Amino acid sequence: MPNLLTYEEYKAIGESLDCPTNAFINGQFQSSKSARTFPTINPATGQVIAEIASCNKEDVDRAVDKAREVFDQGQWSKLHPSERKEVLIKLSKLIRRNLQELAVMESIDSGKPIRDCVTIDLPETIDCLVWHAEAVDKIYDQTAPVGEDALAVIVREPVGVVGCVLPWNFPLLMLAWKIAPALAAGNSVIVKPAEQTSLTALKIAELSIEAGIPRGVLNVLPGFGPDVGEPLGIHPDVDMVSFTGSTETGRRFLRYSADSNLKKIVLECGGKNPAIVLDDAEELELVAEHLINASFWNMGENCSANSRLIVQENIKDALLEKMLAHLRDWKTGDPLDPSNYLGSLVDDEHFKKVCSYLDNENILTGGTTQSPYYVLPTIVDQVDPDSKLAQEEVFGPILSVITVKSFNEAIAVANNTDYGLAASVFTANGKKAIRAARAIKAGTVTVNCYGEGDLSTPFGGYKQSGFGGRDNSIHAHDQYTELKTIWIDLSDRAPEESID
Repeated sequence: MPNLLTYEEYKAIGESLDCPTNAFINGQFQSSKSARTFPTINPATGQVIAEIASCNKEDVDRAVDKAREVFDQGQWSKLHPSERKEVLIKLSKLIRRNLQELAVMESIDSGKPIRDCVTIDLPETIDCLVWHAEAVDKIYDQTAPVGEDALAVIVREPVGVVGCVLPWNFPLLMLAWKIAPALAAGNSVIVKPAEQTSLTALKIAELSIEAGIPRGVLNVLPGFGPDVGEPLGIHPDVDMVSFTGSTETGRRFLRYSADSNLKKIVLECGGKNPAIVLDDAEELELVAEHLINASFWNMGENCSANSRLIVQENIKDALLEKMLAHLRDWKTGDPLDPSNYLGSLVDDEHFKKVCSYLDNENILTGGTTQSPYYVLPTIVDQVDPDSKLAQEEVFGPILSVITVKSFNEAIAVANNTDYGLAASVFTANGKKAIRAARAIKAGTVTVNCYGEGDLSTPFGGYKQSGFGGRDNSIHAHDQYTELKTIWIDLSDRAPEESID
């Protein structure tokens, strides 16, 4: 685990950062064809960090042309899997070498606490690259059981040109979740980072050339959704788009696909995730610790956050008492101070959205803000399961508490949303745990803990939380490939004797 530096050391790194600001196309940084820029702002201070190139359709067309050209030439797509592995491992080592700088860049660009950037986001980014790099020369293709008269070989081939559209809440980690399997499989990739958080994606692009990724294989186009995301979605020579973000925007990519070349679309969208605590749950102290982390980690700007606590009535008061005690340790303040557990929300627009949910008479703690974009961790009791607060994805540090009488009522309330990304169940009864895990409509269900599994387990959602595939695990690698059947006739029969 990397060591945390001091507040003063992180501020010094922040003051000396040399941030890439131009688009990265065909292995070179270049301004947008329009020459336009937009400011990227430190949400903790409101100050402009840098002016970033604002790309448009012309830049998308150029990046796609270069990505297609290098893909067809085979410099990366036809490279031996073990050679791609070595390049990606070298990239992971370069990220590790630049870990503290990247962590500060991530923190000031997004408002994320530096302690999370250093101890969670960067190590998991590195691990993700290594996992998919190591997997790529250990994945076997298949033969089908077709008898003695034929040989049927089932092989994977890279999809081609892949667009990766990123969210702003985990800029580096979501970049790795997408480019690691896409590049390992041999694709050319075009990344559209969120306009709020472009810096680290551009820095990774810079390191990719040093690692040995051929020019044109990895491209990064900063800019806005209508200018970059939509042209990627409708481009006839983009073979696939992997998107993480809101359900509303995810729907647009399905429309873009339908209106263009029926490109593959993989969506990881929102969540309104339940944590069910049954009255037989043991060690409420530990349960409370898990729930505080599940609700407020990354300021609640987390698609898998347990934003609904569904608790049986006879243990609610005792559990809330312990949760409030744990919450005292979660300080909010300057993200570069490693003693703070919560930083600022990402920008003014999102801050106003989250604040719109704070008008509630049943707030147990929090419910207040600090300038410029800080919202203190908030717990709201006696929330109606059908209310706006219980149904909509707030994406901020607000936990809704819903009281239930029975196991069956808890499951019904848990499933009473349009989402189905993640859930947690706390109980000492093994049968109840398994029944709950099977009954909850969610892509990941954790038992007696909060989490998302690890790199070996697929991550994605049911219902309006996802579509078309999963991040992480071998399933993520597979979605960046096409399956091809090669049928070889081995029979001695003449053609007229053959049987269809």
